Amino acid sequence: MSDPEPCRMKHTEDPEEQRDLMEVKEEREELSEVKEESEELSEVKEESEELSEVKEESEELSEVKEESEELSEVKEEREELSEVEEEREELSEVKEESEELSEVKEESEELSETKKTFSKKRRAKKSFTCSQCGKSFTTKQSLERHMRVHTGKKPFTCDQCGKSFTQSSTLNIHMRIHTGEKPFICDQCEKTFLRASHLKSHLTVHMKEKPHSCSVCGKSFSRLQCLQTHQKIHTGVREYMCFECEKTFTTAGHLKEHQRIHTGEKPYKCSHCDKSFSHSSSLKKHERIHSREKPHTCDQCGESFSFKSELKRHMKIHAVEKPDHHDPCGERFLQLSSVTHSNGKQSQSEITLHLKSHLI
Repeated sequence: MSDPEPCRMKHTEDPEEQRDLMEVKEEREELSEVKEESEELSEVKEESEELSEVKEESEELSEVKEESEELSEVKEEREELSEVEEEREELSEVKEESEELSEVKEESEELSETKKTFSKKRRAKKSFTCSQCGKSFTTKQSLERHMRVHTGKKPFTCDQCGKSFTQSSTLNIHMRIHTGEKPFICDQCEKTFLRASHLKSHLTVHMKEKPHSCSVCGKSFSRLQCLQTHQKIHTGVREYMCFECEKTFTTAGHLKEHQRIHTGEKPYKCSHCDKSFSHSSSLKKHERIHSREKPHTCDQCGESFSFKSELKRHMKIHAVEKPDHHDPCGERFLQLSSVTHSNGKQSQSEITLHLKSHLI
């Protein structure tokens, strides 16, 4: 009768052992799941690090692209400045010739007036005659001024750039380049000029008549001088050569601008600080730092910028498509995709890679 009792005890222990085994099994499964989650998290972390490296490379590419765009803008501005300098040089030559003719006219008027007032008495006195060309003057000062045409003497020197002139009045006009003074204002567009002759030449821009037409492309101009300058584009004539590097140019203005590379001349000085520039346009841009002028305005949002390059970079914000609404970070992903692909498209694998970064 004592044998069946142990048998019953054995039966009662089996369920407990089974429960223990089940608990151990469940714990093992949980540990296995934790291990799998840990491995998945490690993979996501590695993908996030790879994404960070891609982002850094894209930022470097963006900086290189911006520098390239700035260089392109500088090149365009130099070309525009070359055209302006060319016209300025030609206008300056015309002005100098006009001033010389004006001097001759003034001297002629003085002589005529003197003859009328002091006819016999004045003729009896000794006149001042040029030994080179035989021209006579009523005063010694007029003769001395005239003699500079033959001797090439230029006693009036600019203390800013060292350029010399035969007359003090010409030096005074030249100094306006350094001071930025432009007293002659166009009543049509309010553009200002250094000389009255420059303003007179500019006024032809507002004239509706353009009688001078190019026989090659048909473009018309209000002045013959502008047409002659334009025609050099078609002929390709480059009669002005730099003796330092033998580079050739179509106009004297372009050559003069180029030579500043070799001479280091910087005639345009900022009135607010001691910085100098080789071109007037560079000075004008620099002065916006002091005046905080922002002439370039976005027509999409109204934001203004000091430089044209800044506005161009800003306009890309409006040009790029809006990001996918499923993307949690929006702008960050838009900037990355716009840099990594030149064709403006984003592959599905890269989008997936980006979205995984939000799981960290």
